[in-house]
Amino acid sequence: MDIVLLVIGIELVWLIVKGWSMADAVLRLAPGALLLLALRAALTGLDWRWIALALLASFPLHLADVVRARR
Repeated sequence: MDIVLLVIGIELVWLIVKGWSMADAVLRLAPGALLLLALRAALTGLDWRWIALALLASFPLHLADVVRARR
């Protein structure tokens, strides 16, 4: 999973180099990264609050991405 997070970080840099704004790139990638962190927390046995926090944080970012993409 850490490799996937590294790939997401590399993709973020690549998108910015390609001309995406920082906000667009982060809104596109952050929800998936947070879901991955929630999965990692669940698989490593962290408290359910950490899992819920990552899931809860991913939802508004996803909605912001959808709204931004519709414009």
